[in-house]
Amino acid sequence: MKCNYCEWRCELGGDNYGVCRMYQEEGGTIKERFPHKWCTYVISRVESVPFYHAYPGSRSMTIGTTGCNMACQYCVNAFIAKEEPVTLQDTMYTFTPAELVQMAIKRGCHNIVFNVNEPTVSLPSLLEVSKEARLAGIPMGCLTNAYTTEEATELLASVFSFVNISLKGLAADFCRQYVGIPDVKPILRNITRLASLTHVEVTTPVIESVNDNELDQIAALLADVDKEIPWHVFRLLPEYKMKEAEYPNIEAINGALEKSRQLLSYVYFHNFVGSDWVNTLCPQCGSAVIERFSLGCGGDKLDRYNCRNKACPECGYRIKLHGDRIEWNGQGGQL
Repeated sequence: MKCNYCEWRCELGGDNYGVCRMYQEEGGTIKERFPHKWCTYVISRVESVPFYHAYPGSRSMTIGTTGCNMACQYCVNAFIAKEEPVTLQDTMYTFTPAELVQMAIKRGCHNIVFNVNEPTVSLPSLLEVSKEARLAGIPMGCLTNAYTTEEATELLASVFSFVNISLKGLAADFCRQYVGIPDVKPILRNITRLASLTHVEVTTPVIESVNDNELDQIAALLADVDKEIPWHVFRLLPEYKMKEAEYPNIEAINGALEKSRQLLSYVYFHNFVGSDWVNTLCPQCGSAVIERFSLGCGGDKLDRYNCRNKACPECGYRIKLHGDRIEWNGQGGQL
């Protein structure tokens, strides 16, 4: 039986659990192998996920499962995403959707974000969590590689009100060698679709001399969808099968983004300590409307929120924001 969650469209049956190893055929239906099994539940700042234009300053409960439908050579979470899922089950947490949402509420979280591995590999569980979260007035967000079918993309949009899509590269050779998929076309299709349905931000990891020559082209493609899509550019973190790779040169990447900043309103370059490119500047007058600082990978934090009613205090330009600014210890975040 064919699985229609991602673009691999694996034929499942018997001991064939697909590329992600997270689904099985049972009684003529596709079912999760490990429903409601979570690898983590951690309190994070939404900026560190990263989301810069969704609920600024808010407290997120970040969650994940196991498995992935890609084979990124530099995966930073390979110990979760690429291990055989069945071998990890003894280390997993079991929580019902209601329990998970109540944990978020008790910890003062304003939203729940799936950010460790690919959400599509656990989509039925996330659909159930979203029902409980909606009843509690808690929005949900996620990181996704968007290598999903059109049907699954619609489901993602129904679950997550804010989404960060990892657009890793464009060239077919790059996709095959570094990401393990045939091409990027489904991802580009889904960026367009999700941007029409929910709040979208995009992240691109840069591998020097591999995909850094595509930055302008990626920026142009995103601008064709919406020039105000926030774009996060990361430098490669040498992990997994690329542990021996060198860290890309920060100044070289920043220089390569010069044209991209003319195409897109919000271009960020971070995941390293002390980045100077984490502030939101007004696209019209250049004033710093949201100021942040970066402590490195996973350490971004809101510093000053200068917007007035989501607009630039200097010229009144409306800043693209999903949800209101929320104090870390404050109330809010409702749908």
